Amino acid sequence: MQPIRRAVASSLTWALLAGAAVSVHAASVAAESVSAEDVGWAYGGGDPQGTRYSALTQITPANVSHLQRAWIFHTGDFSDGARGRVPSGFESTPLMLDGRLYLTTAFNRIIALDPASGRQLWSYDPQIDQHLPYGDGLTNRGLAAWRDPQSATGHCALRLFEATLDARLIAVDAGTGRSCVQFGGDGEVDLKGVPNYRPGSYHMTSPPLVVDDVVVVGSAIDDNQRVQMPDGVVRGFDVRTGKLLWSWEPLQRPSNTSVWRTGAGNAWSMLSADPAHHRVYVPTGSASPDYYGGLRPGDDRWADSVVALDSRTGKFLWGFQLVHHDLWDYDTAAAPLITKLAVNGRRVPALIAGNKTGMIYVLDPDSGRPLLPIEERAVPASALPGEQTSATQPFPTTLPALARQALTPAQAWGLTAADRSACRSILMNLSGVRLFAPPSTQGFLVIPGSIGGINWSGYAWDAEHQRLIVAVSNLPYRVQMIPAGEFAAGRTGDFRGESAAQAGAPFAMDRAPLMSPSGLPCTPPPWGELVALDLATGRIAWRRPVGTMEEVLGARVRNIPGSLMLGGPIVTAGGLIFTGGTMDRRIHALSALTGEQLWSAALPASGQAQPVTYLYRGRQYVVIAAGGAAHIDQELKGDAVVAFALRQ
Repeated sequence: MQPIRRAVASSLTWALLAGAAVSVHAASVAAESVSAEDVGWAYGGGDPQGTRYSALTQITPANVSHLQRAWIFHTGDFSDGARGRVPSGFESTPLMLDGRLYLTTAFNRIIALDPASGRQLWSYDPQIDQHLPYGDGLTNRGLAAWRDPQSATGHCALRLFEATLDARLIAVDAGTGRSCVQFGGDGEVDLKGVPNYRPGSYHMTSPPLVVDDVVVVGSAIDDNQRVQMPDGVVRGFDVRTGKLLWSWEPLQRPSNTSVWRTGAGNAWSMLSADPAHHRVYVPTGSASPDYYGGLRPGDDRWADSVVALDSRTGKFLWGFQLVHHDLWDYDTAAAPLITKLAVNGRRVPALIAGNKTGMIYVLDPDSGRPLLPIEERAVPASALPGEQTSATQPFPTTLPALARQALTPAQAWGLTAADRSACRSILMNLSGVRLFAPPSTQGFLVIPGSIGGINWSGYAWDAEHQRLIVAVSNLPYRVQMIPAGEFAAGRTGDFRGESAAQAGAPFAMDRAPLMSPSGLPCTPPPWGELVALDLATGRIAWRRPVGTMEEVLGARVRNIPGSLMLGGPIVTAGGLIFTGGTMDRRIHALSALTGEQLWSAALPASGQAQPVTYLYRGRQYVVIAAGGAAHIDQELKGDAVVAFALRQ
């Protein structure tokens, strides 16, 4: 249920490459003067609705080629996986508030920077245990912020919230970096009190969300270790005191079965909200384990769904399930996006949801009913003993799938005849090569693969052109089910990928990216791209491969554009899209109108993070964390925060 799971990403690397102590520095630094014209970035998604849209216009298609590096900052927090630690990644989305830039590091440190120079103002260290087996590695995607309406100044008038890898919710003062001691116990709340809790396998990677003076937090839960994993509970805490106000369990046990052993269904990705209507929108992942559902019969609601909760009480308002009885790891990985859309000649509120299948669903944010048509279509049944697949799955009827959903032997790709022949043979020996092919002991194709389709990289809203800008990856996986007895005797599968016991289930699993013997994908390129989707017409306005895979696949693919996208886009009113996410150590700017790449710049490491933009003292900046993801090639990883601005 994580964006680059430890298991998935380690096999990707294999295939591609054969009560805490506090440290506060410079806490007494005075606040910088803030101009009334400054424009910040207050939420991970830009706003509570997750649009990733900025109204800034200083940088335009006409001058973007003049962008240059303004400053670079190194956090110093990096792990190569040695000394008993898991590897680190750097996926943080900074916030810019009150003339300061705030970010989180791989080790869950919170750092405040001067937004014009990158100079460190203070840091807070929750001193997490860096040696626990976190499934996502050492990584964190950012913060939430809250301004106390009862206190314009003073300690914790503006506070920052972080959910840590070792399952704590922490509140610190944005001005000084000191703990908000009134929150919980000395500034933190313990999040570990869930059934089946296991250190490391239950952790937090994405930022909380604050709405209605409630801090809402989900969790990341490792995949495929066992049947009974921790509960994927979503909780709301009082923003001042840390008191638990409500909790919501995504998995609802069916009343007509005595067989029910599962867990997870958790919200590991970013949340969205509609503060005016007191709603929080929750995307959920799959129930445990991913590839065998015989012990969790039924649809497994509300896993793999978008759910609306009352932000004040946690009351369930509505849910829409994007995948029934998930057996493919098809999480709802992207944060829901709320905007207005022209439907039947009227502009109406719309909630946009996407998942790893590469499909986009448009719903009424008030009721969860489809705004654009969705139909249930028959899908193949399982022949695996004890398994009962859902007879149907929901498909949008007016919007195209944005990722490849089938790969027949005739479609196999390779640079050489030998590669193409080998890939055809691999596909011919699988029991299914299309979306929703049921699991089998023979082996089946998961397409899109475990990283998507659409992952947490998600999408941004191009308000000017009324288009959804979507980051899409195309790398199928092949998965094999292994009888538990054979797995216990040492058989780990025929694909020589990443294997897991799925303990408690009658079948273990083995999975690996679909690659030729020479180590190149069997899927035709591009392996990643940005897609501009016109929701009103159902047409793709443009799609463009971004970046390359040369640094992980070698010089053989030098002239093949299109990298896996593991970091999302933002859109500006200046007519630009900024994105990292590619595996070529570059940040890119594209025309929002045409998708043409207008500018790119080198980064010290790959930017597997969402960029942000802000205006400070009259100058627009674009900032991205450049440190890679936890389980990709070490050469692409680092600890840098890089800012770009127009030449002065």
